[in-house]
Amino acid sequence: MNPDRVEKIAEAVLYEGYMLYPYRLSSVKNQQRWNFGVLYPPMYCGQQAGAECSSMQTECLLHADSSTKLMVKVRFLQIVQRSIGRFCVPSAGTSDGADPDIEFIDRLEVAGRIYQPWQEAVERDLSYEVPDIQAFSLSLYPFSFSGGKGVEDLRDEQGAIAGALVREWKALNGSVEIRSEPCRGDVVKVTVRVHNLAFCDSPDNSECADRESALLQSLVSAHTILGAVQGEFISLLDPPSNFDDLVAGCKNIGTWPVLAGDASDMMLSSPIILYDYPQIAPESAGNLFDSTEIDEILSLRILTLTDAEKREMRQSDDRTRGILERTENMPEEQFMKLHGVLRGLTAFKEEMQ
Repeated sequence: MNPDRVEKIAEAVLYEGYMLYPYRLSSVKNQQRWNFGVLYPPMYCGQQAGAECSSMQTECLLHADSSTKLMVKVRFLQIVQRSIGRFCVPSAGTSDGADPDIEFIDRLEVAGRIYQPWQEAVERDLSYEVPDIQAFSLSLYPFSFSGGKGVEDLRDEQGAIAGALVREWKALNGSVEIRSEPCRGDVVKVTVRVHNLAFCDSPDNSECADRESALLQSLVSAHTILGAVQGEFISLLDPPSNFDDLVAGCKNIGTWPVLAGDASDMMLSSPIILYDYPQIAPESAGNLFDSTEIDEILSLRILTLTDAEKREMRQSDDRTRGILERTENMPEEQFMKLHGVLRGLTAFKEEMQ
């Protein structure tokens, strides 16, 4: 297995659409986010009449024997709500450890930097191992992440407390179900179901009243990585002809499994349609949160932003600030590498007359 190569693809999937060019909070395209792989709380899904899902299912085929081990990793983002406020008691701060009284506002400029509310994200991953996948089995793994809150003092040039940056995240609850079922010969059907089991327990259902509220208890950009030790997965896109019927019997819901890595011992099952063995272009200097775009075009567009636009991009989010700094400091030879490259050329055979 080559997990490093698969992890790079999974990283691009995880942050696809996190923030799009021009990478500013004021941009219309960044006002509604998280369009890929969102598993919402069941109560919210019920209110949408089937338009949204609280679970996803991956089914694929695996050549296995008694020595085959299945490795399953589920990854997603958890939303962290970033708010900006002022302390109701001047110079209160958080030094005393008490929960301060804060008045939330839409914008605060401190020490030459503008702070605004935003939805950040933290990475979550869950790993499981099935030692004998050839034997029929059904395993259910509950998981949970507790809610929390963090308050950071914002200080002006003189060191006085001018405001607060508040980050809050809700508790997440869910389960991962892994099933194996013998199919034909040494082929096993593997099923992985990921469920969001978050319960909106507010008296007025306000925690699931709208999409923005429901996102705080959602699994975002959810995807699954499967690896086989002493086993080989069968391509669902281009299977051997004698496996067409078994492939047709695989039901994938909200996800698209493809072979990944260097061999057929790993699969990436994501909400984004990919081909078998997807790769990150070696010329790419880093994630731009938009894998459907061309790195050169996005990089050139970033450099043409005005100073005011760059300032907003730099102050919007730590990850977008990293994109700006990386692009502005990119060596000329790196830009030349982005300009174009030919791959996969095959010799042309002239037809015989």
